[in-house]
Amino acid sequence: MVRGLSTLRRHREIVVYDSDPDRANAFASRHNGRLLTSATQVTAAADVVLLATWSRSPLLRLADTRPGQHVTSLGADEPGKQELSADLLESALLVVDDRELAATMGALSAASLAASAAQATLSEVLRGDHPGRTSATDRSVYAPVGLPWQDLALAWVAYQQAEQHDIGQKIDLLS
Repeated sequence: MVRGLSTLRRHREIVVYDSDPDRANAFASRHNGRLLTSATQVTAAADVVLLATWSRSPLLRLADTRPGQHVTSLGADEPGKQELSADLLESALLVVDDRELAATMGALSAASLAASAAQATLSEVLRGDHPGRTSATDRSVYAPVGLPWQDLALAWVAYQQAEQHDIGQKIDLLS
């Protein structure tokens, strides 16, 4: 995720927290990051927060975030896992990969929220059917169940191979 985001957006520094200090140190070393001692310290220091945990209770609440901040929660990918509180999910522009799946086993389910709590899906934002954030002070949360990342990784490899071998048909999705 860090490498992927780095190709899309510049960052000043990476701040890192993990409940396992050795794992946190190794990750920070690989990415020239700075170690912090809690998830809330990361949120205080970062404009974009990426969570990928096994947490069974919220690590972040609305009060831990600030206007304009973005949070991606990758940990709620099975029943019982929860990284974000209901008040944060309800107060932010909440984007998911699949509303029903998120309400069944993802971030919505963990926070006891209905599928309608998600304002958009990632595909709706990418297609332009939903504007995404409309203000620099909007909080935003992307809380996928995780399946699209696997699809995207495989699709990217397939696309690169097709392009390299001049196979397939090019489609302009923006027109």
